[in-house]
Amino acid sequence: MPFAPLHLDTPLLQTAPGYSASGKPLWLKLDALQPSGSFKLRGVGRLCQHEVENGAREIFCASGGNAGIAAAYAGRALGVPVTIVVPETTAADVRQTIAAAGANVLVHGSVFDEANAHAIELARSRKATYVHPFDHPLLWDGHATLIDEVVAKGAKFDCVVTSVGGGGLLAGIVEGLKRNGLSDVPVIAVETEGAASLHASLKANERITLPAITSIANSLGARQVAQHVFDLPQQHPIESVLVSDADAVAACLKFADAQRILVEPACGAALAVADVHAGLLQRFDNPLIEVCGGIGVSLEKLRGWKEKFL
Repeated sequence: MPFAPLHLDTPLLQTAPGYSASGKPLWLKLDALQPSGSFKLRGVGRLCQHEVENGAREIFCASGGNAGIAAAYAGRALGVPVTIVVPETTAADVRQTIAAAGANVLVHGSVFDEANAHAIELARSRKATYVHPFDHPLLWDGHATLIDEVVAKGAKFDCVVTSVGGGGLLAGIVEGLKRNGLSDVPVIAVETEGAASLHASLKANERITLPAITSIANSLGARQVAQHVFDLPQQHPIESVLVSDADAVAACLKFADAQRILVEPACGAALAVADVHAGLLQRFDNPLIEVCGGIGVSLEKLRGWKEKFL
């Protein structure tokens, strides 16, 4: 008997036209309200369930935070031990949150790539299952459920705005649009300056590895996007745009005031588009913004970012 999905069908609400400089009513898909704090539970939960159904008894995953807590939540729900390998850049409070969700947390390497390589090696040595945080078709299939839910609610939307890190969410959104007969609906892919591996790759017409991540939106901190994600603009209308860290923080504060929900700057990047790139949204009537969430935020952090950037 297959498992029931671990993620929630999250609320969908629409802002008043005056909420942003775009002057458009914005559909907001509130994945910040997932039990794990972000959209990641959709795909990570789907992949973990698949692995457990096929005999997995222990799971390893590398993550800067959000995929890690999603895997920890999934492991607890499925009754299998989970080890999350985080890079040294993952904040202590995020490590504690992952551990509190029931996972064993190991710190290895200065960047995600090093943590990921270590997680793969540990899984191999223990004959355990390795779960990638953004590069797997079942992850994309899980993330696509957010589009299924919006369509099921009867909401009419004519573009989707999403933040991009490694690209798993973007791949899932494109998959969701495709399977709902919406392949003509464009996606606006948003990154912060300093974490813009997709933007750099599309500009160079080859998959670029960034030398470093310099943005505070460290959940977007994949130095290289998945190959599948780099190839997506050849199959689906995707526009790549950038916002600054200050733009992302301002959007987080504005959203917190309006909706009483805290989100990371990585999520604020998508929310910022309606103000920073208001002109880009002029040709659309009902944009949909994926409010992806994130656990790396607190009132104290928001105050600090406000003082630094605004």
